Amino acid sequence: MLDRCDFEPVFFAPFVSSVMKVDPAWIDLNGHLNMAYYHVLLDRGVDEMYSLAGIGWDYLKERNLSFFTAEVHLRYLRELKSDDPVRVTFQLLDFDSKRMHFFQQLFHATEGWVSATCENLSLHIDMAVRKVAPFPPDVSERLGKLRASHSRLPRPEAVGRRIAMPAKA
Repeated sequence: MLDRCDFEPVFFAPFVSSVMKVDPAWIDLNGHLNMAYYHVLLDRGVDEMYSLAGIGWDYLKERNLSFFTAEVHLRYLRELKSDDPVRVTFQLLDFDSKRMHFFQQLFHATEGWVSATCENLSLHIDMAVRKVAPFPPDVSERLGKLRASHSRLPRPEAVGRRIAMPAKA
């Protein structure tokens, strides 16, 4: 997988992953995708985006820097079945010197409907000490370009939602 950023990446808004398929082994007793595997598909989309941005596997191997997830809010909107083709979108909402806040959607790749959304806060980690660390200047610059591209998108309505019981009528 390409991971180096020896070129100027093109940051489409939003980033759209390659097509993936729901593995039949991931289907639960209810006949649909088990909730844990939504995370797997979304994480694979993150891996593709990180690779494009030069902060994926090669970044870890060469610089010993990586990302840990600090917080996730996943919404399951529509069930997926065995062998369904899916794509993941990634929208960078913001970042600071050590954190990234992003939003993803999991789409059925041929029918176009949204199966799940995921809001995520990731921390930049120095793996030598396994602590939060600032982004190197080249990474901050790249993330700035990504944010500029993605800032043209509307803010997803699901960002910042909390879990709560519906109001009683």
